[in-house]
Amino acid sequence: MTNQTVTMLSCIGFFFVLFALVLFTMAIKIVREYQRLVVFRLGKCVGARGPGLVFLIPFVETANWVDLRELFLDVPAQTTITKDNANISVDFLIYYKVVDPVASVVQVHNFAGASQGIAMTTLRAVIGDILLDDVLAQRERINTSLRTKLDDVTERWGIKVTAVEIREILPPREIQEAMTRQMSAERTRRAVVTEAEGKKSAAITVAEGEKQSAILRAEGERQARILQAEGYAQALETVFAAAKGIDAKTMSLQYLDTLKALGASPATKFVFPAEFTNLLKPFIGYATETVGEGKG
Repeated sequence: MTNQTVTMLSCIGFFFVLFALVLFTMAIKIVREYQRLVVFRLGKCVGARGPGLVFLIPFVETANWVDLRELFLDVPAQTTITKDNANISVDFLIYYKVVDPVASVVQVHNFAGASQGIAMTTLRAVIGDILLDDVLAQRERINTSLRTKLDDVTERWGIKVTAVEIREILPPREIQEAMTRQMSAERTRRAVVTEAEGKKSAAITVAEGEKQSAILRAEGERQARILQAEGYAQALETVFAAAKGIDAKTMSLQYLDTLKALGASPATKFVFPAEFTNLLKPFIGYATETVGEGKG
């Protein structure tokens, strides 16, 4: 065997090995858990395969890769007109996932782009039926309406719209200025109401305090009067008890002490009541009895 023949055989062997490697690469695919292969055999769809190791017939079967993870579309700002003819700019996000790999490949070309186009037209339809104030205040309602309508359209493509989230709503400049003035007026109103409520609460608190103070003062005065009356009553009881033990002689002695005190006074005139003689009768009687006893 000549060298030329050996070289030719080596080249043929090399090309054979290379061809085998190419066929092997084309025939074996490793599909991850979140992926599927939609296989076409001579142009006819034979279904989805995976995950794991998938064998394809080279030059006979071809495959399209489909991602089953939840994805999102960033829809750029869209100018729409509300029901009351106000121009607003809205941008939002669409979250979706493929639930039918075969339909997502066979039923639509570039389902992401198709979903974005449907989202734009659906947004205009939804916003056109809502007033501006409701658009600004009811984002959740708009999100739900958009998701429902998009899901009805994309269902035939094997796509499930899981959520729609509006990121920003920009009304016209004049409306923004009016909203700013309204917000400032509302804050001023709340401040005035809060201040008035504070003054009212303070006045109520002061009044309650004065009321409680007056009640306490009245209660203290009542207790003091009760104690004073009880003291007077006890004093009167003591005097009355002492007066029970005083006889006529004791009273006469008290009269003599009184006369003695009058005699010691520098006054030259004395005024005696008409009953004074009656008061002296017992004393005169006692004196007479004493003198009589002395004579005896």
